[in-house]
Amino acid sequence: MKVISTTDELIAFRSALDSTHSCIGIARIGLVPTMGALHKGHLSLITRSTKENTHTIVSIFVNPTQFLPNEDLSTYPRQLESDLRLCEENGVSAVFAPHINEMYQSQNEVKILAPSTMAYILEGFARPGHFDGVLQIVLKLFCLTRPHNAYFGQKDAQQLLIIKQMVQNLFLPITINPCPIVRDDDGLALSSRNIYLSPQERHLALALPKAINAIQKAYQNGETSCEILVQIGLEQLQHIQVEYLQACNHSLESITTIIPNQSLFLLCARIGKTRLLDNLWI
Repeated sequence: MKVISTTDELIAFRSALDSTHSCIGIARIGLVPTMGALHKGHLSLITRSTKENTHTIVSIFVNPTQFLPNEDLSTYPRQLESDLRLCEENGVSAVFAPHINEMYQSQNEVKILAPSTMAYILEGFARPGHFDGVLQIVLKLFCLTRPHNAYFGQKDAQQLLIIKQMVQNLFLPITINPCPIVRDDDGLALSSRNIYLSPQERHLALALPKAINAIQKAYQNGETSCEILVQIGLEQLQHIQVEYLQACNHSLESITTIIPNQSLFLLCARIGKTRLLDNLWI
């Protein structure tokens, strides 16, 4: 496995992959963008990519442009050595772990603006400009790695849908592959920020998967009213601070009735100082 820290190295590495496979066919490249602190959720993306592609590139970069002032940029968990070990053990071809100056080289950055109808509601309402920063770094990574496939977890549902919209709008020759949420043994969706939770807060956080499970069970029993399903979820969330629980279609428009394979419930709650996300795709 090659560890790459500069954009020049990455461009050369990516070009070499095309040259190496020119006689036996085109190399299939998979990209797994991460901010590090890898867990089983990330590993599920890596495993899928290594199965479906000739080479997998994992990026590890805590992207400053997607953090708002007073968010946890300086304290976001960083554990590069163990992350590199996990990547090598799981068949990754290269890890791109750049310094901030490699990704943002001047003050004259071209800004990528996420669609306002998708990016300034729900998570984007609480974190205005967040998705602009996400698209900015993701597009840079796409340009540098030129992947055939990119892998994103469904836990960050709004982010996933906005990235798919960018790929569609810019005619990028990349397939975005959504990967299911991976949960811990107690049902909590895996997240690098879970380490912020105290034992008591961790117990309270289990209300999120309980709400998701309650909505899913009610839907499976025949309930299709989004208003009723949201109320069923909120009944499980009475003891924590809920920021939103909303039913949407895949354009992030609010819906009143479930449309199979086109609907999802997005949930965000604050436990202590930690914001946690969960969702249900129907």
